[in-house]
Amino acid sequence: MFCTLLADSPKAPAAHPRDTDVNTMPHRWPDDTDFAFWELDVLDRDCAFCGRRMHICDHRYRRFFTLDGPVQLVCKLNHCPDPRCPGHAKTKGPEIEATIALPFWVIGWDVFCWIGHRRFSRHWSIPQIRAELLDSFAIDLAENSITNYIQRYQAMLAARQQDIEAMRRDYQGVEPIILSIDGLQPEKGHETLYVVRELTQKRVWFAEALISATAAEVRRLIARAKRWAELLGKPVVLWVSDKQDAFVTGIAAEFPGVPHRYCANHFLRDLAKPALEADSHAKVRMRKKVRGLRAIEQTVLKQRRDTAGEEVQAAPPEELDANIDGVSAAEADPAGEVVLAYCCAVRGLLNDDQGGPLHPPGLRMAEALGEVRASIRRNLDAEKGGSRRRN
Repeated sequence: MFCTLLADSPKAPAAHPRDTDVNTMPHRWPDDTDFAFWELDVLDRDCAFCGRRMHICDHRYRRFFTLDGPVQLVCKLNHCPDPRCPGHAKTKGPEIEATIALPFWVIGWDVFCWIGHRRFSRHWSIPQIRAELLDSFAIDLAENSITNYIQRYQAMLAARQQDIEAMRRDYQGVEPIILSIDGLQPEKGHETLYVVRELTQKRVWFAEALISATAAEVRRLIARAKRWAELLGKPVVLWVSDKQDAFVTGIAAEFPGVPHRYCANHFLRDLAKPALEADSHAKVRMRKKVRGLRAIEQTVLKQRRDTAGEEVQAAPPEELDANIDGVSAAEADPAGEVVLAYCCAVRGLLNDDQGGPLHPPGLRMAEALGEVRASIRRNLDAEKGGSRRRN
């Protein structure tokens, strides 16, 4: 049997004092670590050179984490028994070892996939991943090790996305394809990342950061997309972009006769530029008009401190030890709490820049400030009505 579970075997090899992880740094295992012992053997024991049955010549020991607990793996190494055979000088390890954990990894594939899923599907941070591994599975990994595993996961994912055979399977039922290209710049002065996407399957084909977005460099990316379409055997019926000069010339050269449409989002954004500029000026004027929030908040807080000080001075000596601060600020000063809540709401409205061309932020700000004004008016009218009834 090629794999034997040796958890109860007294012949299990002694634990090594340390193993090597993906950073080629020693991973130290506690002395009381409870390992499950697995033993692997070669499946095909016929020598690849002479056909003789190979013999076990050595053992390789390694340890790694799995989601079910730590494992110590014993791999039987085989070689040809004939000294004259070229296979005598070469050892062959178990074929399925790489399907359990890759060389120099201190985690198995199950932990590796768990880390990648939490990072890229659920967008967990590295400290969050590390804490969850330790709390749920007692897997203690350094943050730099998790970072390196994530980088390898990302490289494998990118390679998988560019596997042409896998893409052919995904595009079996698709006839015409639509391509788009756009540049993304994280911050001004940084390299621009140019992304080519296929829109019918909503799949990113590839992306590349270009230091200089010259027409020749952009055309090289478009030519690469053409080769991919030819490998898939699918016709490109449409290109979509923001119609930069480099995109227009490159697509016309590599895809003659293929329509090139203006991206609807870019078109709407360019069309709305005059309206957005006017909206931006309106926001500036509203921010200039709505001033004094901090002064109002400071006044309310000062009144609370003064009131609290007067209560302490007026309290009898026998009540000084009592918890005079047990009443919350909202209960002690409900009007002040309402004022602070309004100030907080207005500050949030003034800092809201979301909306885009379809929902201009200045227009949204004006509508929201109008609602705040109406709310304040209703409260004042209700307060006046209550005063008249009391009188």
